[in-house]
Amino acid sequence: MKIRSAIILLIMLAIHIAQTFGQAGQRTVIHIERAKTQQYDARLGKDIERLIGNVILRQDSTRFYCDSAHLNQKTRNFDAYGNVHINVNDSLDIYGNRLFYNGETRVAEMFGNVKLIDIPTTLETEYLVYNRLTRMAWYPDNGKIVSEDNTLTSKKGFYNTDLKEFYFRDDVVMTSPDYTAYSDTMVYNTRSEISWFHGPTVIRGEENTIYCEYGWYDTRKDQAHLSQRASIQTLEQTITGDNLYYDRAIGFGDARGNVVVTDTNNNMIITGDIGKLWEDEGRSFITGRAKAITYDDQDSLFLHADTLFLFFDQDRKAKSLFAYYGVKFYRSDIQGKCDSLAYLMADSTIRMYRSPVLWSKENQITSDSMHIAIVNQEIDSLILYNTAFIVSKDSIHGFNQIKGKNMIGYFSDNELVRVEVTGNAETIYWVREEDTSLIGIDVAKTSSMTIRLRNNDVQTINYKQAPNQVMFPEKELPEDQRKLKGFQWLEDIRPLTKLDIFKRDVD
Repeated sequence: MKIRSAIILLIMLAIHIAQTFGQAGQRTVIHIERAKTQQYDARLGKDIERLIGNVILRQDSTRFYCDSAHLNQKTRNFDAYGNVHINVNDSLDIYGNRLFYNGETRVAEMFGNVKLIDIPTTLETEYLVYNRLTRMAWYPDNGKIVSEDNTLTSKKGFYNTDLKEFYFRDDVVMTSPDYTAYSDTMVYNTRSEISWFHGPTVIRGEENTIYCEYGWYDTRKDQAHLSQRASIQTLEQTITGDNLYYDRAIGFGDARGNVVVTDTNNNMIITGDIGKLWEDEGRSFITGRAKAITYDDQDSLFLHADTLFLFFDQDRKAKSLFAYYGVKFYRSDIQGKCDSLAYLMADSTIRMYRSPVLWSKENQITSDSMHIAIVNQEIDSLILYNTAFIVSKDSIHGFNQIKGKNMIGYFSDNELVRVEVTGNAETIYWVREEDTSLIGIDVAKTSSMTIRLRNNDVQTINYKQAPNQVMFPEKELPEDQRKLKGFQWLEDIRPLTKLDIFKRDVD
């Protein structure tokens, strides 16, 4: 940032010097248009003429007004004192307490209560240098600019009166009715009312704060184009990206490249390649390797989908997250996959749609759709709709299976401890002694049942109606009857690490 600012400054100084030396050789006389008293005073120096009372001097088309002046016509220099006024043209005037003017270089140095007025802009400072040839003004120590509704202050500044453009350096502050901007380096055009930022910049509004290290802000349209560590922060969320566009008037933001949305209220971070925000509508979305991370004191959940939508309430607090197409998520104790997913913050419920799969420790859970209730960042219960299926591998070989039309699973410490099965309930379980020796394979069918588990092992099965139940010795149960209809084992697509959420499934 400092290098860029230095380059801009050097370019402006080069133009300033080239124009000055290129035109200063054109010698013109300083005319005395008015003075009540005009006399030579040797005490002031050789060739010094003293002018007193409503003095008006002119060089070319520029007039100089003051109470008194000391003029040297040979060098074409003069000092002016009291109520000094330089009338440059119809719109540009400079005022101050004292002036030194070099008629050779056309450079004016104004001291004390300096005010440059270039309608509708006013610059105030204590010391100002103005070059008539380059039409550049410069102040080295604190200036204030007022242009319509915008007020700017800085330690150093240049003003190009032709382009109507200010260059500000060091401790730049720009204030408008809706925001205040703080920058290291800023260029502001009073015609277009556009500000360019060349360094760390903060723009504080009533509802959000913007940060960037390069970009521009259209104060008339309330639009910003920002880059280099750009971010927009509200009370609840922060969005960052390589490039940000923001329209404050309609509350629309567009982020591109390494987009990160941080929601501190819900302990959530969303990342992707492209993000858009509609503040007034209360929605935003992320796409391009989109990822959501929810975290607590113990663990984090990583979720990926093609597109993530985040919706807000009237207080700008996140109320729901929707993930569309190719959803996968990973946490150390639970993993999942589905086509689309909805998470409602109000009741901490996750809804998984279209061929959802949930892995909880040794259990694989599938159905047409499922709802997961979260309490204190842990799974509390799980509802499975239509073709509900729970599978786990037997400790040695084979698969334990629970199947039914609908199921409700209850968890403790993220471990499945009870399952309520309703409608066409079926089970296949490999029943073993404590030493893992096989007792037999239990096959049961009934309308509904309750299964209690501990450490993934079935403790009890309660049937609400008399079951059709048989305990088969392993050799007597044919291989093709050891799996319930609709059985599938999907371990090869299970996310085993947080990076696996981006893996494409092989058809």
